[in-house]
Amino acid sequence: MTPESEFLRFTSATLDQLCGRIEVCVAKLTPEQVWTRGGDQQNAIGNLLLHLAGNVRQWILSGVGGAPDVRARDAEFAAREGIAPAELVARLRETVTQAIEVIRGLPAERLLDRITVQGYDVTAMEAIFHVVEHFSGHAFQIIFATKLLTNQDLGFYAHLSGALTKPAQNAG
Repeated sequence: MTPESEFLRFTSATLDQLCGRIEVCVAKLTPEQVWTRGGDQQNAIGNLLLHLAGNVRQWILSGVGGAPDVRARDAEFAAREGIAPAELVARLRETVTQAIEVIRGLPAERLLDRITVQGYDVTAMEAIFHVVEHFSGHAFQIIFATKLLTNQDLGFYAHLSGALTKPAQNAG
């Protein structure tokens, strides 16, 4: 294992995990909740799903992987409804799966290649890190919104429940 291979493994695993958490969230919501906005200047979960798919496609599939850049960023935020939640999640999952393939297949020596995405001159490593960081931020917005809309614990950290008290209970 090298630092480069660990970076590629961890970033692809993180995208996969966060996408899975988004899938859990959207499955708990109605179409109306997915497209609910608190105000005109706020994005619905549906907009965030479109935005994440567009960002991953542009930065990883196009920027790092060399696919054509077909992103229509303004349309991601202009959408108001009409796309079913299952379709939004399927689009995101397909894009993330393709991005994971690009990341996992990237030779370590290409991590320092310079690319231009959205006018930014970055390395492939910076582009991958940007996507994971950006994806994480919006994933946690979706998680928070889902908790507000459903008043449910989503169970992502249930395995940690009581972890701090168990050693004290076992200490005789």
